[in-house]
Amino acid sequence: MTDGSTMSSSRPTWVRYRALGWLCLMAALAYLCRNGLGVSESTIRHELALTRQQSGWMMAAFFWSYALFQVPGGLVGHVWGTRIALTLFVVIWSAATAALGMATQLWMLLGAQLAMGAAQAGLFPCSVNSVSDWMPTSRRAFSTASLGAAMQLGATAAAVMTGYLIIIIHWRWVFILYSFPGVLAGIWFYIHFRNLPDENVSINQAELNIIREGQGEAAKPPVQRAEPTPWLTIVLRPTMWFLCSQQVFRTAGYMFFASWFPTFLQESRNVSISDSGFLQGTVFIASLVGGLTGGAVVDWIWIRTGSLRWSRQGMGIGCLSLCGLLILAAYFVNDAGPCVLLMAAGAFFAAMSGPCAFAATIDMGGKHIPQVFALMNMSGNFSAAACPILVATFVNATDNWNLVVVLFALIYFAAAVCWAFVNPTVKLTEGDSCFIDAER
Repeated sequence: MTDGSTMSSSRPTWVRYRALGWLCLMAALAYLCRNGLGVSESTIRHELALTRQQSGWMMAAFFWSYALFQVPGGLVGHVWGTRIALTLFVVIWSAATAALGMATQLWMLLGAQLAMGAAQAGLFPCSVNSVSDWMPTSRRAFSTASLGAAMQLGATAAAVMTGYLIIIIHWRWVFILYSFPGVLAGIWFYIHFRNLPDENVSINQAELNIIREGQGEAAKPPVQRAEPTPWLTIVLRPTMWFLCSQQVFRTAGYMFFASWFPTFLQESRNVSISDSGFLQGTVFIASLVGGLTGGAVVDWIWIRTGSLRWSRQGMGIGCLSLCGLLILAAYFVNDAGPCVLLMAAGAFFAAMSGPCAFAATIDMGGKHIPQVFALMNMSGNFSAAACPILVATFVNATDNWNLVVVLFALIYFAAAVCWAFVNPTVKLTEGDSCFIDAER
């Protein structure tokens, strides 16, 4: 229940942003734990005498379990609520991070990666669902962009810190060090976070009115959380197919930056390990700024036009097309600095399209947002799981890292094409499953 004196205050409180801050902290810590492996890959490979193909499997293992547990993780959050679910998830993935630092053989590395992926799988289905509960429609894109920015902040910290920490301490201690913040944050998250605005005693009626503005039927009281999910209706909607497909291509593109990119710089541009971590961090910073910019622009377009198509679909097509062009331009540049700048600019525009997809799952998901987001994210993370393996196979076959750049430019172009068939005005749990859904 909410305190009566607090509720009577006419000036809105800011509890919704505190709740968003907690979700962003969880996202940042998740990416800190998962992204240390990219910079340290060559060090681990040489110390444990792994082949490049085995390294590909090591980096991919996280994403296999991450993809497979998207839907189960979302269901855990749907039934138990974000507060309990994320507390459990963060403690498990922190333990898996420590186990990664203790691994002495390939199967131990694979096991730690699989455990971490399973634990982190429910993070974003739960977080996006909480955004739908805590934020009005006019701020959802920026809120989901803030989650994306927090991801990139954690990824940037991992890229920059890992490159320099490996010089100072052994790579094993780096991962053990990364495991501690998550356990502490999980405890504080359980104490302070609440699943719904109505459950927080610090919120007042003025802020509740802001949160519920424009939500309509999307506002979900607790009693509706365990409604059966119409899986068949959701998966038969063609717009869901293309939403998942754009995620497949977009995630594959991002995964190259998160996995093989430092090695690509080391082996094709003669960049040192520490510098490769810094340059990877440059790409992640570009993604961070791009995600926040995209969220602000998506919300601005929606406020100005009231059109989900222009603010979601139009942004997705335009930003991913620009990304593909910039990545393709990097193919013609041999110097490391300009090459990374072009690819960072491409990553900026790719990240601008991220809030479009996050917001679209809220627009279309109705009462089943965690499940819709989980299906989309699961699809993308199967491609993320395959990406490190396929890149290793491709480079072994061609012995040409530059052709990888062309490949990923084409992948981003494919993502732009998919957005042309995503209709964000469709409610996925309602109506028929005709191929082109009319805007309403």
